[in-house]
Order: sequence, then structure tokens, then C-alpha cells
Amino acid sequence: MRRLPVIASALAAVLTFAPQAVAQSAAPVQQRVEKLEKEMRAVQRKVFPGGTPIEPDITRAPVPTEAPGTPASTPVADLIARVDALEGQLATLTGQTEQNSFKIKQLEDAFAKYKADADARLSPVDTAPTAGSGASDPAAALNAPPAAAPTTSATRRAEVAAIQLPDTGDAALDAYTYGYRLWEAKFFPEAQAQLKSALDKYGTAPTASRTANLLGRAYLDDGKPALASVAFYDNYQKRPKGDRAADSLTWLGEALIQLKKPADACKVYSELEQVYGGSLNATQRSMMTKGRDRAKCAA
Repeated sequence: MRRLPVIASALAAVLTFAPQAVAQSAAPVQQRVEKLEKEMRAVQRKVFPGGTPIEPDITRAPVPTEAPGTPASTPVADLIARVDALEGQLATLTGQTEQNSFKIKQLEDAFAKYKADADARLSPVDTAPTAGSGASDPAAALNAPPAAAPTTSATRRAEVAAIQLPDTGDAALDAYTYGYRLWEAKFFPEAQAQLKSALDKYGTAPTASRTANLLGRAYLDDGKPALASVAFYDNYQKRPKGDRAADSLTWLGEALIQLKKPADACKVYSELEQVYGGSLNATQRSMMTKGRDRAKCAA
């Protein structure tokens, strides 16, 4: 019986030490859990910026009611299960982050390529080089060929440069003549730029009516009937007595037909007849007659 106090003391020591041992062994696992939870929250913020992070699917399972005599799950086992679950959730989120980063990189690369292509298309083109030599500089008389002339290739630049620059001493006439030569050679964009520049500088010169009418022709021949109609109408309104006013009204009817506005074309032909009927040449009258037929104008 003397051994009972000794055994009791030993049992008391064991019972006191057991919870401490469990707590000490659980501490590192708890630290792992806390670390994983922090990492998972950081990943969620990266995957879902500005939004509500998805709550982890990991929840503490309810503790089942154990039948008497069934061994209870230890706190360490519970923590290890939580660690395993959190590590799986973290791996899933990390994979989502990598996929999102890859897709964002693809979008950034595609946008960079689009921007580079757009910048290249919108960058200024080279102007056509001037040609000619001698005592006087024909480019000076024309104030140089138009800077807006689209010379998109070395071949085209050479062909445009081969168009002779006139030098009669009449700057307005030379500007018109150069534009006419460009148009005649079917360099329509270059002709448009040259003729518009000539009109801006010499809009009141005797050649202005011819220049404005030819600008409309250059637009029409380039498949731009809307711009052509504006040029023709503007020339008729500003220079009704100009030597190309009747031509502009005739071609305005053609431009309106191409724009699928036959009713407006008929009005133009009526005005052409009323204003210039007695002075129309054979070509103008033929165009008006054919235009009326195409527009189905009333007799």
C-alpha cells in the first residue's frame, strides 16, 4: 500500500505532461495552417482584384458523436487534415493565377501589335520629289508638289516625279496644269492634293473654275462621288459664270446618280437646262440626256 502514493504521483505527472506534449506537437502544424491561410488570401486577392474572394471550400467538419469506447480524433490529426485541404485549395488558386497571367500577356501582346500596325498606317508618307532644272525653279512656282500626295512605293514616287512640272510664269495656271497632268496619268490622289492646294492659293484666279471642276473629276474617277459632288456644287455656286460651271453642274448630276440619289440628280439637270440650256455643248447635252434616262426623270 505504500506504493500507492508513488504510483499516484507518477500518474499525476503523466496526466500533466500529456496535454503539454499534445499542445507542443500541435503548435508547428497550427503555424503551417496560419501560413497557408495567409498565402491563400494573397492568391485570392491576385486572382480576384477588386472583387470578393471566393471563400475556400474547406470548412471544419462537424465533430461526430462518438460512441462510447470509440477513439477520439486528436487535435493534431484535425490540424493535419486542414493543412492537406488548404494545400490543395492553394494549388488550385495558384493554377488559376498562372492561367490568368498567361491570358493577360496574350492580350497585351495582341494590343501592342495592333497599335504598332495602326501607327505604321497613320505615319506620314514621303512626299514626291520635285523634278526639273534650269534658271527658274518650277517647284517654287507651284509651291512644291502636294505634301499629302500618297507615294507609297519607290516605283510610284519615281513615276510621279517623272510628271513634268510646268513653268510658264503664271503660278495659278502652272498649278492647274500640273494637277491636270497628274490626273491624266491617273495619279488621282496626288492630283486631288495638288488641285486642292491650287484652289486654296488661287481660288479667285481665272483658272479657278477649271481647277475646281477638275478636282471634282479627280474625286469621281477615284471612286469618291460624295467628295466629287461637294466639289462640283461648290464650283457652280462660287463661280456660276466660270468656264467650267456648266460642266460642274453636268458632272454633279452624274455624281448624284452614283450616290443613288436620282431625284436630286433630276433637279440638277433641270437647273442645268434652265441656266445653261442655250449654251450647252454637244457633250454636256448628251450627258444630261443620258443622265435623265438613268435617273428616270419626268419629261
